[in-house]
Parts: sequence; C-alpha cells; structure tokens
Amino acid sequence: METVNATGRRKTAVARVFLREGSGKITINKKDIDVYFPLKQLQYIVRQPIEALGVAEKYDITANIDGGGFKGQAEALRMAISRAFVEVNAEDKPALKAKGFLTRDSRKVERKKPGQPGARKKFQFSKR
Repeated sequence: METVNATGRRKTAVARVFLREGSGKITINKKDIDVYFPLKQLQYIVRQPIEALGVAEKYDITANIDGGGFKGQAEALRMAISRAFVEVNAEDKPALKAKGFLTRDSRKVERKKPGQPGARKKFQFSKR
C-alpha cells in the first residue's frame, strides 16, 4: 500500500494526514503524539477512529496541523484520520459516519460588530 493522504478541518485548524502501513506510530508536526498533545483527553479524541476500527497496530500516521487551538486541532486531526481510513477501505464509512467522525463541525467564532462590545452583546442602554 502506498501513502494515502486526507484533510480535516475544525474552526480555523487544518490537519493534513499521511497514512501508511506500519506499527501504529502517530507523528504530528514531527513530534510524537504524547509530546504534541500532552492532555489525555486530546489524545483520546485523536485515537477515536483508530479504536473504532480496531487498527491500532496496523498503520503509521504522519500529520501536519496548522491554525486554531489545541481542541480544534485534535478534532480536525480526528476528521482527517477518519477520511484517510475511508479512502483505504470504503466499507469502514458507515461505522465512522455513525459516530460522527466524518461530519464537518462548521461552527466558528462570530466576528465582533462595530459599536458593540462583542459579537452580540450590546452596551448598556441609558434612557436619561
């Protein structure tokens, strides 16, 4: 099997994943997953599609992540890994789609409006 690549996005984070057969090593921006995502919750988010399909020791994953915060980056990476697995084996798509790993979460921060302190909040109104 040659290298399969896929892209995942969440908020302003973009993750590009390269999937190849190997021993189960996950490298993100040339760092190990334990170094890049020190929080166990974020590592769990990234490994969700791998655990759902039961292919933990079968593929090596190399990822480039840019933009966003750590939570958005982890969820973008989860989506990219899921898309790469679907590209490798199309029969995995229903299992990943049922868990919501292939759905793009399009919620972003709303921009601040002029004449207001935030996106929706208004300054206090004074009648007199």
